[in-house]
Amino acid sequence: MRENSSKAVKHTKKKKSPGEKVFSAIVAVFLVFACLIVIYPIYYMFICSISDGYAVTRGEIWLYPKGVNLRAYEIALTYQSVMRSFKNSVQYTIVGTLIATIMTALCAYPLSRRELYGRGLFTMIITFTMFFDSGLVANYMVVSSLHLKNTIWALVLPGAVSVWYMIIMRTGFQSIPDALHESAYLDGANDLVIFWKIILPLSKATIATIVLFYAVGIWNAYIPGLLYLDDSAKYPLQLLLRNIVMSSSAAGSSATSVAADTAALGKNIKYAVIFITTLPILVVYPFAQKYFVKGAMVGSVKG
Repeated sequence: MRENSSKAVKHTKKKKSPGEKVFSAIVAVFLVFACLIVIYPIYYMFICSISDGYAVTRGEIWLYPKGVNLRAYEIALTYQSVMRSFKNSVQYTIVGTLIATIMTALCAYPLSRRELYGRGLFTMIITFTMFFDSGLVANYMVVSSLHLKNTIWALVLPGAVSVWYMIIMRTGFQSIPDALHESAYLDGANDLVIFWKIILPLSKATIATIVLFYAVGIWNAYIPGLLYLDDSAKYPLQLLLRNIVMSSSAAGSSATSVAADTAALGKNIKYAVIFITTLPILVVYPFAQKYFVKGAMVGSVKG
């Protein structure tokens, strides 16, 4: 029996034709090239951050570092503003992602139920806001009138619900069989119990994907902090990075030797801070990859 099964497996394995081999080789080359395009900028930032500042300024860094030193990281990690802004970004990301995920799930679940009266109208109204926004001035006036400036809520509440992410989560909820809802109703469960004990546990992949999307967006955002924060002690890391880039560019425009030294070191610090900013997201992605792929597929196959 085993011999027959092994023969059947061998028989089902077809040899690749020359065309298929060429196609596979082209795909492999393309994927390697795509990986290099993604990885090289991160690698370039790292080697620039540990290289001599003048070599970076002269554009001599390409494949390997020159004059290796960790002075930029020593300054960046001991500089009070950098560590304070790093803690602020972590706080904003955790709180903002938690609020956004909860509100998105609470919005997506009712819209996923066919028995909701006026579901199409509510979906159309919510989708309308994805294409037409009130504008920057109106948003600023709302935040100011609610006395949210210089608070964490100015950064996490205005963008708490992304319509696109809500649609993805709603699609994930719709993929759960209706028989589970009906069985729970027969057992006496209400919608809140069903949502908490059935829908959420079965939607881990979708929720993990949305959490990752929100976390990356909040972590990388600097415009809300630029608009709504006047206290530098509350700056997120991305806003501080923007100020470092602007200040290093301004220092580089001066002709004095002191300014040249500042500009050279400023470039190292800029690349070091950029790498420090990127590192947490790079660490998170591999652990969330399996949920990310599955959740993205769930949100793409049904409308």
